[in-house]
Amino acid sequence: MSKFTTTTYGNRKQIHKFPDHYVNLAVTVDNTGITANTEGKKIVPAGTILGNGILTDQTKLAKKAVTTTGVSNAEGVLFNDVDVTDGPAPGAMMIHGFVDLVKIPTAPTAEEISALKQITFLK
Repeated sequence: MSKFTTTTYGNRKQIHKFPDHYVNLAVTVDNTGITANTEGKKIVPAGTILGNGILTDQTKLAKKAVTTTGVSNAEGVLFNDVDVTDGPAPGAMMIHGFVDLVKIPTAPTAEEISALKQITFLK
């Protein structure tokens, strides 16, 4: 029996501005510090800015990017919602492309924009 379950909800949220121009990298999304919603699910929303050194070491878990002293460890943008209720889960992180600011949960900081050199944020 599989440990993972899949739930399909109608249309997926799309964060990219141009659907034919982006590059994603497979990552494992961390479940630490994620609060469960009203249904008891821990969902990391699409558009979350991720970091934690995963571009240089893919054995690390993708975590929400952290900014300290004007520098961010941002490395990409989570492409789809990821359910981490049962622990760390696979996801896709955009490392190149155009992200629609209207479609992400929180606007990136200036430090995150600076760190994400191959991602352009557009309205």
